[in-house]
Amino acid sequence: MKPILPIVALTILVGNAAPALAGQRCSAPMAEWKPRAALVEKLRADGWTIRRIKTDDGCYKVRAIDAEGRRVKAKFDPATLERVARDGDDD
Repeated sequence: MKPILPIVALTILVGNAAPALAGQRCSAPMAEWKPRAALVEKLRADGWTIRRIKTDDGCYKVRAIDAEGRRVKAKFDPATLERVARDGDDD
């Protein structure tokens, strides 16, 4: 009977940690969001060619071609316009 307690405790700990591993989410209130045009301007200044921007999980989700000609899928925090997910991290 004693081995069951550590297994239950471990299961609870892993279950509570799972949301933290689920991926980066943006949580800024919409009142703090910067317009998409500001993100487009920022990315174009970095040499990106924007293909699509949409809202997903509270973030701006961008599909673009970067300055090196690579296809990029990335998420940006709409309040700070900082990148929160790298290629392959967001679907």
